[in-house]
Amino acid sequence: MILVCGEALIDLFVGPPEGTEMPARAVAGGSPFNVAVGLARLGVETAFLGGISRDRFGTLLAEILAKEGVEDRFLIRTDRLSTISAVATAPDGQPSYSFHGEGAADRSLELADLPAELPPEIQALTFGSYTMVVEPIGSSFAALAERERERRVISVDPNLRPTVVGDMARWSAAAERFYRAATLIKASDEDVRIAWGGKVSLAEAGAYWLGCGARLVVITQGEQGAVAFSAAGSVAVPGRPVVVRDTVGAGDTFHAALLAQLAKTGRLRPEAIAALDLPAIGELLAYATAAAAITVTRRGADLPTAAEVEASWSVLRQPP
Repeated sequence: MILVCGEALIDLFVGPPEGTEMPARAVAGGSPFNVAVGLARLGVETAFLGGISRDRFGTLLAEILAKEGVEDRFLIRTDRLSTISAVATAPDGQPSYSFHGEGAADRSLELADLPAELPPEIQALTFGSYTMVVEPIGSSFAALAERERERRVISVDPNLRPTVVGDMARWSAAAERFYRAATLIKASDEDVRIAWGGKVSLAEAGAYWLGCGARLVVITQGEQGAVAFSAAGSVAVPGRPVVVRDTVGAGDTFHAALLAQLAKTGRLRPEAIAALDLPAIGELLAYATAAAAITVTRRGADLPTAAEVEASWSVLRQPP
């Protein structure tokens, strides 16, 4: 089982203005929420740990998790309101976000709200996005990651959101706690550009995160594919040529697929990830790339099933 830790929120997809109105569509979302749904669809036993409101939006989020087969025993229900993330999509499919969630349910977890002990079936914990940084949940989750790092895989996706925490120095300091507990760090080239102001290469970012203690660092590059760094060296895989509808949920799909494939191949253990050779890492990236390529052909974060990814990935493995 994988325990996904983080936010579940409402993405409000806003269309172009029509007179005095802006048409909008409310959709369940949040990077960790998407990862949990993605893992469940890929056939991996999954649970979600996060604060979810008792308001109508929170009820929708909890209902969707249950419908997708994500275990709910670690949900913390609260009377605080749900976070709303307004998403505007540019003509090239790239989303921009503005968050409305100060004091909301997904930020409010205290250390006392977290399970004092995790059941042995949990092999990995994932952390990501702004709940690593905002308080009090950021410090609570950091303590959980540090507590469990020697016993379970810790997977981190910074998924940087400058509109949530405008002070990037503050974000970097908070995220450092998670990087130093991580077994696996998955990031995007955009995360690297934002974090270091465009002054650091992907290889330099990978070396930094490996130096923090990660066994495997994977950085996605959109249509160019992905590159990974480990003690064995580095390996890159190309992107898939597809017609992009939008890129919402692509990174979350990639993260979920990485973890799902590690779980299915019996390598969701810190020592097994550390022992991966470059061909095995390349296969892992190819699987996750095939999964993300499916998501970008759809509207919103509609993550694929295991059967869909397997069908797409099997084509890649056919001899020329």
